Amino acid sequence: MKKNTIQDFTPFLLLLLLLGISQTVLSQEKPLPKAKTGAFWDNVQFGGVFGVSAGNDYTDITIAPSAIYNFNDQFALGTGFQYSHLKQKNYYNSNMIGGSLIGLFNPIEEIQLSLELEEMHVNNTYVFTDGNFKKSFWNTGLYVGAGYRADNVTIGARFNLLFDKNKDVYGDAFMPFIRVYF
Repeated sequence: MKKNTIQDFTPFLLLLLLLGISQTVLSQEKPLPKAKTGAFWDNVQFGGVFGVSAGNDYTDITIAPSAIYNFNDQFALGTGFQYSHLKQKNYYNSNMIGGSLIGLFNPIEEIQLSLELEEMHVNNTYVFTDGNFKKSFWNTGLYVGAGYRADNVTIGARFNLLFDKNKDVYGDAFMPFIRVYF
């Protein structure tokens, strides 16, 4: 019989943590509405992602700030930047840098639909006993997504229409997300 380790429960614990955080965020009081001055910056929201994962000689760090401009209550358009570093000691090292354009549509207040174009430059190094193998390439993703929205938080999933398992940097075309803009 296999002995369970903390790594066996890591995905489950991470899901519980994210659900707990999202419940805390969603349960906060609604902020007072801002005064409408019509200025450009009154319609801009900032957000992004910061992620760290480590264990057993593995490291994954992601930084991805973004900003959107709200044209009205239904439509927003934005841009983002992403840098990711992944490393598995004595096996694999990857650096990815790129940007994205995102369009958001809210047909009703609680539903958010998205279309996102992402372009990433990828530098991979594979470690072998007889030397290293390096591979650099560009990866393009076109994502359609949908999520449940409460105030400035959206929880949902997106699907990469251009996914190719032989060329893509991600392991699957389907990706869940939590999107937050302030």
